[in-house]
Amino acid sequence: MKTNNIKIPWIIVGYEMFAAEGPKGLKVEVMARRVQKSKSSFYHHFADLEVFMEVLLEYHFEEAKIIAVKENACKTVVPELLNVILEHKVDLLFNRQLRIHRNNPAFKNCFEKVNQLVGEAIIEIWAKMLGLNHNTYLAMMVLNLSIENFYLQITPETLNYEWLVAYVEKLQAMAKAFQNNN
Repeated sequence: MKTNNIKIPWIIVGYEMFAAEGPKGLKVEVMARRVQKSKSSFYHHFADLEVFMEVLLEYHFEEAKIIAVKENACKTVVPELLNVILEHKVDLLFNRQLRIHRNNPAFKNCFEKVNQLVGEAIIEIWAKMLGLNHNTYLAMMVLNLSIENFYLQITPETLNYEWLVAYVEKLQAMAKAFQNNN
């Protein structure tokens, strides 16, 4: 995403506010206070909240590309992938808000594009972790279900290393039980 440096503080603050509270949390007056600029400065750069939201979605997709590169470089889920996830906590919480508010077509589209990007980046180590390296299709199905479940469960308070390890262990146990029954 190409943008001038003057807009970056607005984008970062808006991104964090959306990650915390969703679209209803985007208040120009609050953002203006946080970036220490006037409300008119916001409207000068973005025209309105709808345009600003488009910019935030572009920013999120660009962040997802960076995350996908880092995730693709991981050799293990624990601890490498989990550390990448925690490094990008705000990005995950932003994506969670997209999932929650996916009745908005733009949010749904961005959420699906980001998840596809991430899924492709981690499928190899994901399949290995679940013992499904022989069945990438099944591993991807489990990943998609796990992503849905993951976003239903995470909160800013629970998104920590201990919770993530426990979540991964539950997924591994579920996959093992499934394989033992077949």
